[in-house]
Amino acid sequence: MNSLIELNKMGLCQMLQAIESGSCDTEALINTCFDRIDVRELEVGAWHIKRTREEYLSEYRGNKSFYDQSLLKGLPFGVKDIIDTEEMMTEMGSPIHIGRQPVEDASCVALIRAAGGIVLGKTVTTEFAYFKPGKTKNPADLERTPGGSSSGSAAAIADSMVPMALGSQTAASVIRPAAYCGAIGYVGSRGEFSLRGGQPLAQSLDSLGLLARRVEDIQLLRAVLLRQTASIYNHQSTAPKCVLVCHGESVGETSAAMKKAMDNAIEILKSQGVKVIELDAGGRIKEMVNHHINIMSWEVCRNLVIESFHKEKLSEPLAALMEQGLSMDRKDYVTSLDATQVCRDWLWSYALEADVILAPSAPDIAPLGHDATGAPHMSRPWQAMGLPVINVPGMKDQNDVPLGLQLIGKVRDDDMLLEYANWMMPLIN
Repeated sequence: MNSLIELNKMGLCQMLQAIESGSCDTEALINTCFDRIDVRELEVGAWHIKRTREEYLSEYRGNKSFYDQSLLKGLPFGVKDIIDTEEMMTEMGSPIHIGRQPVEDASCVALIRAAGGIVLGKTVTTEFAYFKPGKTKNPADLERTPGGSSSGSAAAIADSMVPMALGSQTAASVIRPAAYCGAIGYVGSRGEFSLRGGQPLAQSLDSLGLLARRVEDIQLLRAVLLRQTASIYNHQSTAPKCVLVCHGESVGETSAAMKKAMDNAIEILKSQGVKVIELDAGGRIKEMVNHHINIMSWEVCRNLVIESFHKEKLSEPLAALMEQGLSMDRKDYVTSLDATQVCRDWLWSYALEADVILAPSAPDIAPLGHDATGAPHMSRPWQAMGLPVINVPGMKDQNDVPLGLQLIGKVRDDDMLLEYANWMMPLIN
């Protein structure tokens, strides 16, 4: 672990273990993150606001005794720019909020700080975590979108700029960019983590997201955010006995490359003795896509009230979503809310022996261009149902561009979902 590139690509737990063993010190790891940013940030554009190396090291050295005794040892993390930070502006990807300075940290930021993490900077978000892209490019292929809305967080992780980052998901805002960039992205069961200090978009759908390079890092951060005992060692890995497969066609348009990746994953599961059941959903899962859109449009225009008074500063897609929500009848909104619960109950009764669901994270590899963030439909159903999800990277197309697969767990069964992902990760890499 002595070369710059090896340090740079280590996961969070690997870094912490290296510090504890004495094979590496914290400052070397901090410097390798900044070295990578210096080399790549002009091309990738993951950061909206960030500390300089000197500012960061001053913070670390000024509180070294605390960081040396802490869990996270003063290592850096990125924070999506819809999540409040006391010392850095939170501008939400919009000209409406230029210069907005929060008075305190969001709860998730405060908990990671208390565990010894240091905010390196605010990562680029799409406008209010919706669809208008920021400046970020996909580090796997700079000609392609990184996805959104947690664009900068996914890119910073995938490009080895930081070992941990915070994002958020209302539709596909963590899973899709994680899939496109080749990172691990996890979204907990609805309500699993505090959202205090995060910009609300649609309260029935909003979730905090975690991004990292290894599943064990997600397990560690989850424990920190739940204020549970956290360890950098011996994270559990469990093989599922039965996997329910939801092919992309059950949700919407899917590419041949993604179909092949799914088929490959199924063969790997079967080779490990895992029982595979194919989901025959009829139109149920596709219906969830429209129900998700209904819920989102109704709630967005009732959350972004102040912003709606500045329509000239809103993107056309966001303005159109607000208009859709304003034109809806409330009974249609309630019908969609109820439908998500009915579908969730049906889904897990379809195959009672299933431990977890396997599905595409996105319809294809990241599209070329930077004017859009790609189609979100592969995540909408699971987000509407409030299920925990994780993107498991490793699959690639014939040109070596990342293809993401997601595992979907049962509500409040997040720990087991992560154990299944931890088991599956090395099999597809």
